[in-house]
Amino acid sequence: MTRPEGGKLTVIGRLRRETSLRHYSVRTEKAYVMWVKRYVRFHGLQHPEELGVSAIRGFLTDLAVERGVSASTQNQARAALVFLYRHVLRQDIPWIAGIERAKGPERLPVVLTKPEARLVLDAMSGAPRLMATLMYGSGLRVTEAALLRVKDIDLASRSIVVREGKGMKDRVTMLPVSVIAELQAHLSRVERLWRRDMTSPGFTNDLPGVYGIKNPSAFRDFRWTWVFPATRTYVDAATGRVGRSHRHVTVVQHAVANAVHASGITKRASCHTFRHSFA
Repeated sequence: MTRPEGGKLTVIGRLRRETSLRHYSVRTEKAYVMWVKRYVRFHGLQHPEELGVSAIRGFLTDLAVERGVSASTQNQARAALVFLYRHVLRQDIPWIAGIERAKGPERLPVVLTKPEARLVLDAMSGAPRLMATLMYGSGLRVTEAALLRVKDIDLASRSIVVREGKGMKDRVTMLPVSVIAELQAHLSRVERLWRRDMTSPGFTNDLPGVYGIKNPSAFRDFRWTWVFPATRTYVDAATGRVGRSHRHVTVVQHAVANAVHASGITKRASCHTFRHSFA
């Protein structure tokens, strides 16, 4: 898998390049890399080009039978291997389409009643509470809430633009009137933090893909600041510059889980439950 020839990219390097060219999310890229590495280790470090349909079926079967993974996990592994052979190794092999997807049990989504949602939200505080409120009142996914930038929120029209949501599609959703005052106060605090960051020499901020290359100084525009910035800064290993990313999704996920437990609700509620409840 890692045999470079004449300085060429390894299979993993090519995989990263292909996912980047197709504007896949960082989470998807990491997941695909992980599954390809597990696949290769499962087959004794053989190069993927030397393996075929039986090898893929054997790996996916082991995940389901021996490892007991869920259907969604097995399907993610399948998607990673299909991507590997189709877009990285460029193998035109018709058997890829013949590998069946695992079917998970059909379950009704968990939905909170208004009183239940209020109990959970009242057990939360700070930025995680506001993020959960937007998931509930605007139908945002947890990742979409974390990736919001100031320019995506229009207080005048009471709307939110979701950039590159599921399926890499943009959409516009509503901004509840009830959350506007809290959101305005939050953005004022975020602006103060941003102004303090801007006084640090060499400070930078994450900008999306090509736009960051064409307009590297755009981070000095408050509109490009994260609505929910991380509490800590980071140091870019390549440039040595200090930056601040968005709030990690696990922060709000843990906060919601703790709030559900504290509220005494017996439903298996999570961040995505708020989106279901909105729908």
